Amino acid sequence: MNVQRSVRISKYLAKHLRHEPERIGLTLDARGWVPVAELIAAAGRHGFRFTRAELESVVADNDKQRYAIEGDRIRANQGHSVRVDLGLSPVEPPAQLFHGTVARTVAAIRSEGLRPMARHAVHLSADRETATRVGARRGRAVVLTVDTGAMYRAGHEFRVSANGVWLTGRVPPEFLRFPG
Repeated sequence: MNVQRSVRISKYLAKHLRHEPERIGLTLDARGWVPVAELIAAAGRHGFRFTRAELESVVADNDKQRYAIEGDRIRANQGHSVRVDLGLSPVEPPAQLFHGTVARTVAAIRSEGLRPMARHAVHLSADRETATRVGARRGRAVVLTVDTGAMYRAGHEFRVSANGVWLTGRVPPEFLRFPG
């Protein structure tokens, strides 16, 4: 499968497994899963056809491991704007994690901290390089360091998704370090 086709399928999955399943008549279960056959059929009914083999290739080859196939079902690993419980247990985070953003958001983050916005959790990266890539999707990246050790000691909960993205409800500004 060519890269362009793979990207189109991945974006289609993001839209319908993370944000708008109802748009094509899907109903995610409480943990975000939907039968693969149901997804393929619904997509086909709405003019976007792909095969199980293409789907499996997109899931396996996705550099961020955004999706998981388990038997005959599929889900997004994180990043939902629809209500799902991924079944992730709270865990102690490393002492620091990172968040990639762009310069135009820094002033608001300084005063309000990091908020989930349209998602259910703030996403944090385990390494600076990943946070840089995330921030660079919308412009020149600014990488913030999060004192997750102090947050954890203060009672904040953290979870880690199947693809290594750290999730928390919000990050108050006092736990953030800004570059420069």
